[in-house]
Amino acid sequence: MSKSNNYCVIMAGGVGSRFWPMSTQKFPKQFQDILGTGRTMIQQTYDRISQIVPKENIYVITNKEYVSLTEQQLPELKPQNIVGEPMMKNTAACNIYMAKKIAAENPDANMIVLPADHLILKETAFLQKVELAFNLASKNDYLITLGITPTRPDTGYGYIQFIDKKNADHFKVKTFTEKPILEIAKSFLESGDFLWNAGIFIWNVKSILAAFDAHLEEMSQQFVSCEYNTEDEVRCIEMIYPKVTKISIDNGILEKAKNVYVIPADLGWSDLGSWTSVYENYDKDENENTMHPKHVLLYNAKGNIVQFKNKNKAAVIDGLQNYIVVDTDKALLICPRENDQLIKDYIQDLKNVRKGDKFL
Repeated sequence: MSKSNNYCVIMAGGVGSRFWPMSTQKFPKQFQDILGTGRTMIQQTYDRISQIVPKENIYVITNKEYVSLTEQQLPELKPQNIVGEPMMKNTAACNIYMAKKIAAENPDANMIVLPADHLILKETAFLQKVELAFNLASKNDYLITLGITPTRPDTGYGYIQFIDKKNADHFKVKTFTEKPILEIAKSFLESGDFLWNAGIFIWNVKSILAAFDAHLEEMSQQFVSCEYNTEDEVRCIEMIYPKVTKISIDNGILEKAKNVYVIPADLGWSDLGSWTSVYENYDKDENENTMHPKHVLLYNAKGNIVQFKNKNKAAVIDGLQNYIVVDTDKALLICPRENDQLIKDYIQDLKNVRKGDKFL
């Protein structure tokens, strides 16, 4: 199998609002070094996949206002491999757009679609699973997803149920379930045939475009009219995007298609979807605090996450337990860790304050 048939699309269009105030509309979380590793989330995603996909075959699709940020952070990519969407339309639209674009360059291409802001600690395992998926996708009409072995009954993830056949490395998918309530998540874990949906997909361009023809026919028709990889592409995409349905690839394709397969994977994976997930993946001191700034004095403080944009700022925290404290140039957030899902609501309220938008 020719390596040059393997392509990657990194999806980097989100705003990461649950990471406010560190993540803002101008500078979302995928362009930040959330875990303090020296590389931003999108850079780590690129570093990982570029070990098995040639860099000329790696594309980023993002919001057009983040194209220059992407160019700054990934100077290794050719500018034409960084694609700006005119507006946010969820994941089905960007998937068909990139599949069309890559198919126009190489009609035999296999492609992996990756979110830009996920943590994967077990890189070798990840790369092995991707190689397996590329191999399967090149020989079969399969839509493949990586399923993460669940470690807890998490209600923040979607779940994939698979049809068990012993000692296989991939399985036919039976059902997709959106974020379940806790009782259902617990029963999923107990049954043993459910995996977390990591939002990582691998398929041949022919397979995914056929699936769009079958399940999202109108969207397929809309994207037929463009001539991809030409000077006219951007103008054409800007004409069709306002008319395109806003739907996820999961709802639009994967829940309906009969040829979906899952590869179970233990990757040390987190979608880093909230401050709590960052807290779980950070080193902690003897009182379970995790701190980014060096000059912090803590007294009677346990289970806190403390993040400062200004590393030269000092802080004294006394008597705080299980809190998120995030300080940036423009904003300060102090809230209980258990309320991290309410950050989107805080932002909504801030929008309604006079001139509140400038803090978002």
